[in-house]
This record gives sequence, C-alpha cells and structure tokens, in this order.
Amino acid sequence: MFEIGEYIVYGNTGVCKVAEKTKMAAPGAKTDKLYYTLEPVYDKGCRLFTPVDNQKVKMRPVLTKKEADELIGKIKEIDILWVNDEKNREQIYKEAIGTCDCEEWVRMIKTLYIRKQSRLAAGKKVTSSDEKYLHLAEESLYGELSVVMGIPKDEMEEYIAGRVKET
Repeated sequence: MFEIGEYIVYGNTGVCKVAEKTKMAAPGAKTDKLYYTLEPVYDKGCRLFTPVDNQKVKMRPVLTKKEADELIGKIKEIDILWVNDEKNREQIYKEAIGTCDCEEWVRMIKTLYIRKQSRLAAGKKVTSSDEKYLHLAEESLYGELSVVMGIPKDEMEEYIAGRVKET
C-alpha cells in the first residue's frame, strides 16, 4: 500500500502524488472500498480516484534516485526493441508502454530514435505511429526521472545525453 505524499507511477497517466486514502462507495457496490486520491504531477488540477486494490491499472512506486542513476548509467547496455513483424509494430509499442517499466521505455526510445534516423537518411518520413510512441515513451521516462532527480522534465533529455556521453 502506498502512503500519502508518496509519488507513484499510475498506468499511462504517469507520475502521480498520493494525496489521500479514503473509503468510498463505488457505483453499484454495497460496501465502501478504500481508494487512493491521486494528483498527476504533469496535469495540474486533475484528481484521480482508484481502488487501493486496483488490478487493472499498473501502479508502482517511482524509482529511487539510486535506481534512476543506475538506469541512466546503463542506457548504452540496454538493447533495442526488436520488431520482426511490421504488422505488429504498434501492438509491441503499446505493450512496451503499458509495462510501466523504465528499461522498456529506454528500449523503445532507442529503437524509435534509430528507426527515425534511418528513415530520414533514406528520404522517408517518420511514421505518425513512431512519433506517437516515441513521444509517449519520452514523456513517461523523462517525467518519472524528473520527479526523482529534481531536474525539470524539459531538461531531462539533455541531462541523460550528457550522462551517457560520460560513460
């Protein structure tokens, strides 16, 4: 169970602060259930309510600063996401985003960046699907790392690039 004030990753919403734990009656339910009130970090003014025992949406604590440092330190070693079947590319991206796993997001970003450079070098446009999933992976990863490391989200890409060059 998460504590009030703790930062968590809540599905595709991203980083949220646990604002409250409250008993509420769900529509159609006969008994009260314990809910988290979540405040998305990057959607000010928004509040989400989710059962504490929610099994449908992935919830996990944000990385620790140490884990974030270790992740950035091993970015070069993280393999790209191989997609053998072009027909399933979008589904594979969707599943990778849905894992809420920072290493998967890094794999996606690396894969999509390489694919983007390759397409541009060949005189082709970047597909809208690739752009969409690159943006989602970057928002997810940079959003979490930003909260953990205290660096503004719009500076995370540059910070990571600098750290990767050092290794």
